[in-house]
Amino acid sequence: MAINWFPGHMHKARKEIKKVMPQMDLIIEVVDARLPFSSENPLVPALRGDTPVIKVLNKRDLADPAITEQWLGWLEKERGVRAITMTHNQRAEALDILRLAGEMTPDHDRQKRALRVMILGIPNVGKSTLINTMAGRPAAKTGNEPAVTRAQQAIKLPDNVLLYDTPGFLWPKLSPEACGYRLAISGAIRSAVIEFEDVALFEADYLLDAYPELAMARYGFEERPRDGLALMDGIAEKRRFLGRGGVPDLHKVSEILLNEFRSGKLGRISLETPAMVEQEAREEAERQREKSDKA
Repeated sequence: MAINWFPGHMHKARKEIKKVMPQMDLIIEVVDARLPFSSENPLVPALRGDTPVIKVLNKRDLADPAITEQWLGWLEKERGVRAITMTHNQRAEALDILRLAGEMTPDHDRQKRALRVMILGIPNVGKSTLINTMAGRPAAKTGNEPAVTRAQQAIKLPDNVLLYDTPGFLWPKLSPEACGYRLAISGAIRSAVIEFEDVALFEADYLLDAYPELAMARYGFEERPRDGLALMDGIAEKRRFLGRGGVPDLHKVSEILLNEFRSGKLGRISLETPAMVEQEAREEAERQREKSDKA
């Protein structure tokens, strides 16, 4: 299943961001530490030009720490990019972002003009919570559902920083296809537009491949299930999620898998590694070449 979600307000946000981006001194992009590549917006490099960027890997406490370290080095390979990690509501860490902003804009005189900073992030990545933490007040609306922020707003921060908040937006085509699944697992895509069982099966297969011990411990398996569907069937049996005739209720199982990943109850799990996404990019490029040759 190819997952796409690009409501009209996101298209409008993209146009507005493209219009004001050249006026910015610095960009903060908030990504999910569990899926830094999939939650990174590929439109941003094209829009930012030479403007320096701070990549904030949010929800660090939910991600695999060893893999997070790999991502920090990988992201900083891009020119003009610094990468840091954050956890929820840590004001000291949030203020470190502002200090780093000063280091990355040494020629800017804040006595003459405010440092103009744009903050970007896909839906439900924690951008608005980070803004409120930096501001020390409820300056941005927050919520558990994606796409709470619908319009740009300018927020005054300490040390003459003017922060431009923007609506979270995805891109029209979520590619490679695995990126769409990871975003759906993380909660970045509205539940109404995803197939729960399909997304949860992707998660179950990944868990058995990358974190079998965590999955087995959480759901009480003594032996590793043969595949994701067997894991889901086993959870249904153990939790008594059974319908008429003893048929497993895979929708309930899917809700459990997705919610327990998002809350961290499954453990500290990263959904992708730099090596994984590089391999997927090569495979996607090969598919596109083959498609072009057949055209």
